[in-house]
Formats: sequence, C-alpha cells, structure tokens
Amino acid sequence: MGDLTNVDWQFMAQQQETMQDLAMMNLGRQFNGDRKLDLELLQALLDKPLVRPDQVRELQAMGVIMGDRLAAELGRRWVLYEDNVGRSRALRYQKSDILLFPITMIARRREAGNKTSVVEIYQQASNIIAKSTSAFPFQ
Repeated sequence: MGDLTNVDWQFMAQQQETMQDLAMMNLGRQFNGDRKLDLELLQALLDKPLVRPDQVRELQAMGVIMGDRLAAELGRRWVLYEDNVGRSRALRYQKSDILLFPITMIARRREAGNKTSVVEIYQQASNIIAKSTSAFPFQ
C-alpha cells in the first residue's frame, strides 16, 4: 500500500471533470462537494439514463466522486493498493489495513443489473466503515 502517484491524481481529476461536464450539459447542475446533492446528481445520471451499465469508465468516475464524499465525511484518504490482480485506488483508514474500494461500488452493481440507489450504496459503505473503525477505541 502506498500513496497515489501524480498520474493517479490526474486520472481521477479527469474522471471527475468528465462527470462534471456530463451533469452540466445534460442536467444543468454541477457536483459541489455537498454529499446529499452530489449523490442525488449521481443518481439522476443513472436514472435518465445518461450513464448506462456498459459504460464502465463513467460508472467508475461516479465512484471517484462518491469516494471523495466518503473520504471527506469519514476521515479517509486515497491510497494505492496492489495485489496479484493489479493496482487499485482505495480509501484507507489511518494507517490500518481497513480499505474501501468506492470506484467499483456503483460500476459492479450496475454491470450485474443491480439497481441499488447511490444513496443506499453510500450508506452501506458508511456503515461498513463505522463497524470496522469501532475496533479502534483510542483515536
């Protein structure tokens, strides 16, 4: 596990910009860092459907936006995780091995035909984080 590279940060910024442009052009709205509004906007992109289940890159870009909201709200930071499958960007709790992979949370569900709402996915992730970090009483 390590820090994201400049290329990783640039790629994630590009993904966010792609979603920002899509939302502005089609819905006249922008992501602004407000969790409630941003999650509603992500859901609107799926409901229209401006982002379809076969658009993996866009679905993963939505995961970056959701991940940023999780990181900001729950005190996580982006890290690079590598294993025998490859490298992934994940959210990490302090210096623990507790990781969350928000980039694929929306994408994998939509690809499989699962239409769980973005708000519900966010809440499930938030609950997982709360349970896993309750094991750290001395923060």
